Amino acid sequence: MQTADGELIDLRSDTVTKPCPAMREAMSRAEVGDDMVAEDPSVNQLQREVAGFFGFEEALFVPSGTMSNQLAIKTHTQPGDEILCDETSHIYTWEAGGPAFLSGVTCRTLHAPSGIIRLEDVEGKIRPGNQHYVSTRLVIVENTHNRGGGAIHPLEGIRQLREWTQRHGLILHCDGARIWNAMVASGISAREWGAHLDSLSVCFSKGLGAPVGSALLGSKAFIQKARKFRKIFGGAMRQAGILAAGALYAFRNNINRLVDDHANAGRIAQSIRETAALALEYPTPPTNLVWFKVDPQLATGDEFVSLLRKEGVLVSQAGPQICRAVTHLDATGPKIQAACDAIRRVSSLLEAGKK
Repeated sequence: MQTADGELIDLRSDTVTKPCPAMREAMSRAEVGDDMVAEDPSVNQLQREVAGFFGFEEALFVPSGTMSNQLAIKTHTQPGDEILCDETSHIYTWEAGGPAFLSGVTCRTLHAPSGIIRLEDVEGKIRPGNQHYVSTRLVIVENTHNRGGGAIHPLEGIRQLREWTQRHGLILHCDGARIWNAMVASGISAREWGAHLDSLSVCFSKGLGAPVGSALLGSKAFIQKARKFRKIFGGAMRQAGILAAGALYAFRNNINRLVDDHANAGRIAQSIRETAALALEYPTPPTNLVWFKVDPQLATGDEFVSLLRKEGVLVSQAGPQICRAVTHLDATGPKIQAACDAIRRVSSLLEAGKK
């Protein structure tokens, strides 16, 4: 069955949102130019506003968060360098081996609680400076951390990492695809986050609801170098202002409303707590990501996902028994209630089948 209006409730990711009428109108009216030569006024406006918002000198608009992260790696490193990152980080797990393929660098993965890298996780991890070793160059944190259940990296921890990297001549980059969620949930401003980073990647097409686009932020010299690599990677665009206008609308209008997504994630988490078939991986989701396990005695993750789809709700499978539900601006109150009810119904069916 489907929902009352025949529409599936899609909680697979916050990337599934569709532009609202006001965003489409903004995109249709966008002034455009040639961004290849930095002459698209809408792109330039977006870059100025986002860079200033986080306290960086410049920003670079790119098609995706993966490209933004990979541009940061390419710009900060040389072939043969090494990155320190969490073993479940997006750049290591979900970017198709990009660091090795595109930049010729290796990843030394760390096992950090909820993916939140602490000072103790990196201390002693710098390779000796001789010909036998790679050169440790870059530390990457993720905020919020996807596979950590949407965990927010403590600002004090990032400040400590920045001091440590500066002391050892290393660089600190943040994959901040969902840093907007961290800002809203923590009350910490964009400039406070940006003040302790060498570079930052932000995404407009997740919680903010734009159809396309991310931005890489950093110093003027860093962005100038990254712009050339964007061209080499095939990410330079021409009249990209139509896309930038959607991102700019999202940036100006959709940050504060993320509190609703967080509350809705709490509602989904509560529905899971009320079942015997499911268990939360992270007891209290801090932002908009709800990771949960399916009891292997009752069903596989794939079976649960299939049964829930028949009830009109889509979630993603992330492992044999692991699933994820993500709240977003297109999943409003009534849809969240319907999703919670569906989760309870499917779980009850599984539990009844065991008896």
